[in-house]
Formats: sequence, structure tokens, C-alpha cells
Amino acid sequence: MFVPVYEPFLNGNEKKYVNDCLDTNWISSKGKYVNLFEQKFAEYTGSAHAVAVSNGTVAIHLALAALGIGPGDEVLVPTLTYIASVNPISYLGATPVFVDSTVDNWQLDLSDLESKITPKTKAVVAVHLYGNVCDMDRLVAICRKHGLYLVEDCAEALGSTWKGRHVGTFGDIGCFSFFGNKTVTTGEGGMVIAGNDELAERLACLKGQGISPTRYYWHEMIGYNFRMTNIQAAIGLAQLEQVDEIMALKRRIVEHYKSEFEKRALPLSMLWETEHVHNCMWLPTIRLNDSTRRDSLMADLKEKHDVESRPAFYPVHTMPMYVKYAAGQSFPGAEQLSYAGMNLPGFPGMTAEQQEIVIDSLARELK
Repeated sequence: MFVPVYEPFLNGNEKKYVNDCLDTNWISSKGKYVNLFEQKFAEYTGSAHAVAVSNGTVAIHLALAALGIGPGDEVLVPTLTYIASVNPISYLGATPVFVDSTVDNWQLDLSDLESKITPKTKAVVAVHLYGNVCDMDRLVAICRKHGLYLVEDCAEALGSTWKGRHVGTFGDIGCFSFFGNKTVTTGEGGMVIAGNDELAERLACLKGQGISPTRYYWHEMIGYNFRMTNIQAAIGLAQLEQVDEIMALKRRIVEHYKSEFEKRALPLSMLWETEHVHNCMWLPTIRLNDSTRRDSLMADLKEKHDVESRPAFYPVHTMPMYVKYAAGQSFPGAEQLSYAGMNLPGFPGMTAEQQEIVIDSLARELK
């Protein structure tokens, strides 16, 4: 039996809402579902404003553009992240400054971050990697002390909170992804949230070619075509209606894994919640005690047991186009996590039989 890393949970009103788009001919970026999805998303996260966009990468691009990031600016960003957290910094001509990660929670090393602030530093992109959350009290205090913008990359963290408050609401702008493997998916899609009215208006204007909200075909600024379609928003709205059920199903899977791994004393540690954090449990994430076994383990799981897994992200500073930004620096936490880390299957519709296959296969290969 094949066990994939992830499958979307399309058990709600997705077909009904999409068919409504088709029946009414509202299939592009106009239509009621875009506004409805934005409204419900803002309510869910506790934000004043939500602006739907075409994917998670452009959400970060839009956020940085709205904050005026550009040539000559430095932006602090973790090196242990998916590359979409970093590329928008380069798109705008700014310079990424890489920060190490803390091994216990996989998040930004805030001591390393503060040590790298210079007069050119303009913003921080904080990535809530694998649904976990760094110490937001300390991070917000650092940003305020140094006058830095804070952009939260919540692509993997819908449903995660710090002290009961949803991620994305601590910084100036929060960015979300709705790619096919995310907790809520629209196939491709994203969202930016903001508490500031003026900033939210700028985000909305920039995403739609800079067009005036009150004057047809009058463009107030150089903008982008980052709009979400009504069909995507229809799927997103149906998904959001099920988000609590989806997260509860995923949490039970991760809890089952954790219990079984501890019972069998497997040589690994599982990413779990740290103090004050509620992790949405986007994907089950483990770190092997022996990093040299990771790649062969993944191959054995696939070839012998038909179990899909995926490695942790490569540190971005090791990519050929970004090596120059990290010359002479070391990132021991990020590198340890990257080379020993991997994701296991953990999707909402996963059966008990599939879970046992993963657990038994992992235990057999790590014996």
C-alpha cells in the first residue's frame, strides 16, 4: 500500500462552491468568493485585514514591496527554510542576511539574529518552520528596539499560535500559502494579513496592478498582478470551513507517531511544541540521531515499503546563487537540522493501517 507524504482533504463544499463559480461565470479574480475568503480568513486569524494573492511566494514579495524594501536594504531571514522565503528579497534588489536556527525548536536563533543587525538592516522575515513558532515576545522586542519591520512567513503555520494568539498577527504583515500540501489549500494561492488600515490598502492596491479603488483604469503606483481567482477562493473558503477538523486529524497522527517512537525507543527526536506554542502539526517532522542514515533511510522506506518521505530543506546559504552572502559564516544549528531532518506522511485522511505501515517500516529500518 502506497503511503504518500500528503494528500489534500477535499471533503466539504469545494465542488459546490466551484460549480457555483462555473454556473455564474465568475471564474477570474472578480466574484463573491474572493471577498468571502478574505473576510473569513481575517476572522480566523484575528487580523483586521486579509488580502488574497496567487501564491505564497508572491505573498512575501508583496509584503516586502509594500514595506518599501529595496536596493541597499538588508533583510534578516533564516537559512533553514524553503527558498521562497528568500527569493523575494532578491527580487526587490535587497540583500538577504542569513540567520542560524535553534536545534530544539527549529526556529530562528534570536541571539544570532540580533548579532547580525547593522545600520542597513530594514526587516526580518521570520519563518514559522514546520508549524512551530519562535519566541515572539523576544522577536517583537528586538524588532521594536532596532526599528525593523517584521514579516511573518506562516506558509506552514496556519493554525499555529503563540500564547493563544495566531501567528501572522505579531508583525507588520503575515504571509500564508495555500499550495496543495498545506493545511488549507486552493491548489496554488496565498494570503497576506495586516492590522494597519493604510498598509492593508497598499497591499490590496499593489496586488492588482496599482489600480485605484475608486477610479476605473487609474493606476496610483507600479503594481503587480498577484490576484487570486474566484475559483481558488471558492476552494479556500470550503477548506477553511473544515480547518479545525483537518488540524485535529493531523494532530492525532503526530501524537500517535510520537507515542510509538518513544515506546520503541527509536533513535530520533520528533519536532514538538515548545513552551507557549500551539503547533498546527503541518507535517510530522523528525530529526535522526545519526544524520548519515537519513538519505538511505528515505530510499529504503520508498523502495522496500512504498512509504514516501521528504528531506528537511537545504540551508539556503548553500545554494549556488546565495553562497556569496554567507562567506566565512557558520550555521551549525541549521546544518544539523537540515541533514538529519525529514518529514513523514501525515495527511488528514490517513488511515490507521497507513500509520502503522509508516511506524513499522521506520522501526524495521532503524533497528
